[in-house]
Amino acid sequence: MKKSKINLWLLFILMTFLVTSCAPGSENFNEQTAGFLMGLWHGFISLFTFIISLFSDNVGIYEVNNNGGWYNFGFILGISIFYGGGSKGTCR
Repeated sequence: MKKSKINLWLLFILMTFLVTSCAPGSENFNEQTAGFLMGLWHGFISLFTFIISLFSDNVGIYEVNNNGGWYNFGFILGISIFYGGGSKGTCR
């Protein structure tokens, strides 16, 4: 392999670990409730946490310890932004 391909793979692995390091917690972690910004972040990383949750029982997609409506709004907004929302349907 060329050196540039190796560097690209290392960068990909590093970014994957960086993105998934802030995955939603479990109900056992009650330090602080998750609000709007954490919901937004968890919406962005939902694809990565879903893939990891298939192989691990300790990782969940959704933060159980949240403050309710604002977390839900941030989570849905984050998913909409990450997956393109309704903008893909308008392009032809």
